[in-house]
Amino acid sequence: MTVNKKAWHDYFVEETLEAGIELAGTEVKSIRLGQVNLKDAYCTFKDGEIFVRGMHISPYEKGNIFNKDPMRVRKLLLHKKEIARLFGKTKQDGYSVIPLRVYFRASRVKIEIGLCKGKKLHDKRDSMAKRDAMREIDRAMKSRGR
Repeated sequence: MTVNKKAWHDYFVEETLEAGIELAGTEVKSIRLGQVNLKDAYCTFKDGEIFVRGMHISPYEKGNIFNKDPMRVRKLLLHKKEIARLFGKTKQDGYSVIPLRVYFRASRVKIEIGLCKGKKLHDKRDSMAKRDAMREIDRAMKSRGR
């Protein structure tokens, strides 16, 4: 499983959905080995379909001629109603659709996408301050228990 930690830092995740993804065989093998990077990935809409861009899947070592371009655009598999609803949200409310994690479910590759709203700099600072405060509380509780 690969997680897009940068997305959680840069965006407020309002809603998540699970989608299938159209892949070649060597890409699936690379994902099994954990050779996928979601850091700069995002989703776009075209002709009633949704695509993920910026997702890097390293070429499979033993794939030779069957390997695809690591940065190619990949189609996501969702119902038309879900795509239409996401498209409407992104056009009206200033949301973005960002891939959050890639994982396997019953031998199929799934991608969790999130309907996200961008954080401002002060929001990021607030999130970091809360995380640090929770860390300090946990440390205090652990040392008190000894």
